[in-house]
Amino acid sequence: MITREIQLTAQITGVPTPGHFTVAETEVAGEVLVRTDRVGLAATYLELMRADCTIPVPAWQPGQRVGVATVGTVVRSDSPELAVGDLVRSMSGWSEYSAGPASGYAKLDRGLFPDPGHHLGQGPTAYYGIADVAAVGEGDVVFVSGAAGGIGSLAGQIARCLGAARVIGSAGSPAKADYLVNELGYDAAFDYHDGSAADRLRELAPDGISVFFDVVGGAQYEAALQVARPGARFALCGSLSSQLGDAAERFPKPDRAAAEARNVELLPFSCYHTPDQIAAWQEHFGTWLAEGRFVYPQTVVEGGIEDVPAAFLALLQGAYRGNVSVRLS
Repeated sequence: MITREIQLTAQITGVPTPGHFTVAETEVAGEVLVRTDRVGLAATYLELMRADCTIPVPAWQPGQRVGVATVGTVVRSDSPELAVGDLVRSMSGWSEYSAGPASGYAKLDRGLFPDPGHHLGQGPTAYYGIADVAAVGEGDVVFVSGAAGGIGSLAGQIARCLGAARVIGSAGSPAKADYLVNELGYDAAFDYHDGSAADRLRELAPDGISVFFDVVGGAQYEAALQVARPGARFALCGSLSSQLGDAAERFPKPDRAAAEARNVELLPFSCYHTPDQIAAWQEHFGTWLAEGRFVYPQTVVEGGIEDVPAAFLALLQGAYRGNVSVRLS
């Protein structure tokens, strides 16, 4: 059948614009046909659209469908593994319909989470970074940068559930900082535009931090280093503060000499959402939700496939809170 999808018109070298995307018609065919109900959005996608992509997977090329994670409904199946009406997750990207072998679609339990969008969140990354990389446990004082975003809004709550004594977050506005404390259970939060981040951290964590979960980099990394306790663990997940520069600017090398002088352990990591990582997240997430200990922060944008690029660009500008998806009308 013929479907509409979003394609890249040119690889991005500077600031992304609507002109980097186009709606195209294409034919899809395969063992299973799936209607896309929800597409996930993440800042990481921008890196895959760049000519100098630094992620160790092939970058998207002009004329190629973009996007990754989706949730949809099977509308036709020639496979005994999937039936019409099944809810599935795939990596089929920004398209109204997709098709392919049944093995390319993971069947989901409609009753597992309150909303299908929960399957598109960045929980595996947040859980892996907090639980496995930083090994947060009882008594830790944790600072999360970019805490109102898709990963950070989960990371702080995970740290709390794992026994952290205090969780502090930074965000890009006073409203987002209030949201972290009043809705997500952070102990304290601050707007990183409001004065020195190091001074705010000294005020909020007078005895220093033992864990830093970083998705921003730049000045906030430097601030965290100034208030880190000896032996602190820094789980380095991203560098949103410089995401629009060239490759060297987007992923600046942390000052290892300064970290070593303070006996801080730098732990850069990537999460590939392997089956084990997804299962670990879903097991704990489901339990914490059922216990009322966890809030799933998400923004659902309503629109057609043609509205997805605008939603993605708005995400990059910090327009949303939590994990972001587009529910296709």
